[in-house]
Amino acid sequence: MHSTSLYQQVKSTIVPFVDDNQTSFTIALSGGVDSVVLLHVMNALKAEIPVLQLSAVYVNHGLSDYADDWQQFCADLCRQLNVAFTAAQVTIDQRSRTSLEEQARDARYLALDKYSAKGSVILLGQHLNDQLETFLLRLKRGSGLKGLASMRQTRTLNSARVCFRPLLNTTRAEIESFAQRFSLAHITDDSNSDERFDRNFIRQKVVPVLSGKFTGFEKSASRSIRLLQQQQDLLHEYTLQDLAQCQNKMQGLICGELAMYSAARQANVLRCWLEQFTAVMPSHKQTEQILNQGVHAQADAQLKIQLKHGQVRRHQGVLYFVSAVESVSVIAQAESTISLSDGSILGLQKGKGLRAPKADEIVTVQFDCPQAIIKPLNKPGRNTLKHWFKDAKVAPWVRGTVPLVFYNDELVQVVGYFISANHSSDEGVYWEYHK
Repeated sequence: MHSTSLYQQVKSTIVPFVDDNQTSFTIALSGGVDSVVLLHVMNALKAEIPVLQLSAVYVNHGLSDYADDWQQFCADLCRQLNVAFTAAQVTIDQRSRTSLEEQARDARYLALDKYSAKGSVILLGQHLNDQLETFLLRLKRGSGLKGLASMRQTRTLNSARVCFRPLLNTTRAEIESFAQRFSLAHITDDSNSDERFDRNFIRQKVVPVLSGKFTGFEKSASRSIRLLQQQQDLLHEYTLQDLAQCQNKMQGLICGELAMYSAARQANVLRCWLEQFTAVMPSHKQTEQILNQGVHAQADAQLKIQLKHGQVRRHQGVLYFVSAVESVSVIAQAESTISLSDGSILGLQKGKGLRAPKADEIVTVQFDCPQAIIKPLNKPGRNTLKHWFKDAKVAPWVRGTVPLVFYNDELVQVVGYFISANHSSDEGVYWEYHK
């Protein structure tokens, strides 16, 4: 095993981690030939590099009648190799407009992150043919440069956990040959031959024809994908520079700055900006709509474009991404803090602010009361909260999320914005908002 090219290829990708004092690895074990081969290779590598710590996680989606049998196979295999094993049970609630494959993949990554050994790098068994299938699927969907760049060898999850694909430059044929040479038992999932699924059709009908016609097709396509990744990385560097010129401290996109760029450059910056808030990019039509209505509209124009995970809004010539949020209410009240239903806290501080409430005054926190009347400290006259928010140029979608402190029926503090002049005190209290 040590003398094979596949073993040496995996070793060459793992050694840099070890040199960087990263020695803990968790294998995403499905029981298929790719993950089984990866487990055996890593176990053999452990014998050569004893500091390696190995574990494996099987994610049981329950989508196949054989899922429990596959779990048992993985458990038995890890027991034979003396590798720590964990089975993660997940439940998938099918959502409309999202493929079952996508939902299963998302659930798998969450489970792998949750159940993998603390601090370990998750090793995935995806190989060159998986990469090629991904490229062709995205080509079919009309993806741009970023999509066609396909899978990266390293992926960082939202939790900062690192996932790594040691076999990404290895063909399926090389992996199957390795398994046959060393008589490695593995599972064959019959659903992988169901050509009703696009990926399976490409795997069974498209790639074999291309590989049979053009010698070295898989390796050549892999080189092209790596070139696309390099070009995407270069483009991203320049895009980040553009974004820095257009984004304000509130993470809004300044329309006047964006308008200085060409249409293609505007669209590129817009996507880069949105990636900070959502993984689902707008369609080509939505992108044009945001740019046409947002960048080229009059200064006081309003904009609300609904995307999958939020809205793009325009206020005072700046675009903002507004995530979908549930209404916030008070769920508990204590002497010095008020806990809100979204997990945020209002903390009571001493200092220049409000006079303390009287014995007969009940303190409550409310939201979205635009007609409530207040005379803000250092502001002329009494008026509605709607008036004062507009005067302070507070974006409309923000106003309903601002905590409002009442003494009985009197609005006394708009947290983060105003103190009631009629209730102010140099030696009083005030509320601070902590998310």
